[in-house]
Amino acid sequence: MDRERANTIFLFLLLSCCSVYSNVITKENPFTAKASAIRYWNAHISTKIPLSPFLLSKASPLSSVESAFFAKLAAERGLSAHLAAFCAAADLFCLLESKAPAVGENHRNDADFAHYNNKQFSNYGDADQFKNYSDGVNFATGSFSRYSRGSTGHREGFASYADDGNVATSNFTSYGGAATGGAGDFKTYMPRVNVPDLRFASYDADANGHKLTFSSYVDDTNSGSQGFTSYAKNGNHAPVGFSSYGDTSNVVGSTFTGYGELANSANDTFKAYTTNANNPTNTFKKYGAGGNGGTDSFSSYRDSANAGADSFQSYGRDSSSGKTNFLNYGKSFNVGTDVFKEYGKGALDQSVGFKIYGANTTFKDYAKKGVTFAGYTKPEPNKGADGEAKPSKNGVEEGKFFRESMLQKGKVMRMPNIRDWMPKRSFLPRPILSKLPISSLDDLKRTFNSGENSTMEHVLANAQAECVRAPSPGETKSCVASIEDMIDFAVSVLGADLVVRTTEAVEGSGREVMIGEVKGVNRGRVTKSVSCHQSLYPCLLYYCHSVPKVKVYEVDILEVESKARINHGTAICHLDTSTWSPRHSAFLALGPGPGQIEVCHWIFENDMTWTISD
Repeated sequence: MDRERANTIFLFLLLSCCSVYSNVITKENPFTAKASAIRYWNAHISTKIPLSPFLLSKASPLSSVESAFFAKLAAERGLSAHLAAFCAAADLFCLLESKAPAVGENHRNDADFAHYNNKQFSNYGDADQFKNYSDGVNFATGSFSRYSRGSTGHREGFASYADDGNVATSNFTSYGGAATGGAGDFKTYMPRVNVPDLRFASYDADANGHKLTFSSYVDDTNSGSQGFTSYAKNGNHAPVGFSSYGDTSNVVGSTFTGYGELANSANDTFKAYTTNANNPTNTFKKYGAGGNGGTDSFSSYRDSANAGADSFQSYGRDSSSGKTNFLNYGKSFNVGTDVFKEYGKGALDQSVGFKIYGANTTFKDYAKKGVTFAGYTKPEPNKGADGEAKPSKNGVEEGKFFRESMLQKGKVMRMPNIRDWMPKRSFLPRPILSKLPISSLDDLKRTFNSGENSTMEHVLANAQAECVRAPSPGETKSCVASIEDMIDFAVSVLGADLVVRTTEAVEGSGREVMIGEVKGVNRGRVTKSVSCHQSLYPCLLYYCHSVPKVKVYEVDILEVESKARINHGTAICHLDTSTWSPRHSAFLALGPGPGQIEVCHWIFENDMTWTISD
């Protein structure tokens, strides 16, 4: 019997007997990760306060036997073969790819998908409706392969797709390829999703008159990424409309490569695209290059956004009779950057109009003929797209940062949304962590079955980059994935007389609240703390760093009208901001600049701060 088969049989027996054993063990079972964490706390922390239930709840659910088994698999590089069982038992965030549909699989009839999630769709039929797809689901994944390819009069509707999901991933490959007529409608697609990752490859390529509409697309999302590759390439009269695309999103990145290239009479409309978004980044490469009679319209594009950067490279190059109109383009209240390179170069009868477009724009090697500029806006401090003075918040969520003077009983202030949008995960036991060092990206990719350019590869790479980067001047930092590691780091910075605090709940988020009783930690004196913030990673991972010269407060949060207590918050005030960037969002919200004011904020859900005990 080979090793892998033996491990599989042992795993089955292990999980079966553990299931039975769990029914008879008591809460005092000394072999659990929670019991181990309590012992570690008692041995290393001199404070007589018990280990916080908040922190203890994040301990690994694995028993000592399970932990030893998976540690053995990790040492033998065999975890990937048992990834599903490992992720389920250890309470991890994993993206388990399902088997791709067979090439010959076809679905010719109309289809209506309601309340579906995590499916693969291949060669589907004539009129399909996806309604409330993956609504409220965590890690929604949809794969549409050769969908609507070669169809005639096929209409697809995606309504309320992946609503409120976390880490939603969709892949549209050869979608609408060579289709004739029909229409695709993406309405309220992935709103309020955390880390959406969408890829449209060869989308609508060679299509004839296939109309696509993106309405309220990835609205209010966090850190979204969309890629449109060879989109509508060689298409014939394929109109595309983007309406309210990425509205009020945070750091949306869209890439259009080979979009409408060599297309005939393409008609694209970008309306209210990334409006009010925070630092959106859009790249148009070879967009409409070599096209014939294409019409593109950018209306209220990136209007009132915070910063943002757009790059148009070889846009409309060598095209014939192309017409492009930019209206209210890039009217960001915080100056963004736009680069137009080889724009309309070599084009025949190209007509491009820029009307009331934003500041800080570079036009490099663009067509001198047929391009008009009107109403160029020079930078003006504290002015928005409407020309009126903007409040000092400058697009930063109201209440996210505030002054220390607001922490007084009876004050009314707006509380930001402190809800944790990360997927629920647990720490891992140290014996397993030692076999999965975050510094080894290739090993992590192999363990978690992460393909090239996959969502999980991006998750792993981003976490690694954050953890291995050098600390800032005066900063002490560490990434921790176990309670024991977090305790060790906090003790190394602050000593053994410690207490950990967080905000109790999320009540009051996004609305006006009243400040109740306020208690200053260490009697309100200036102190030092260790703050820990979550990073997206398969197991629970915190980025912890030392924070000098702070004041920490415990605050009762009250309902404004009834004055009833609805939450108990922890707030931290940074007294020395002299090394912060002048572009830090705290200064956009509060004004002045580095070293001129203190900056306070709440500790968000599932984040925490460590201080010397009172």
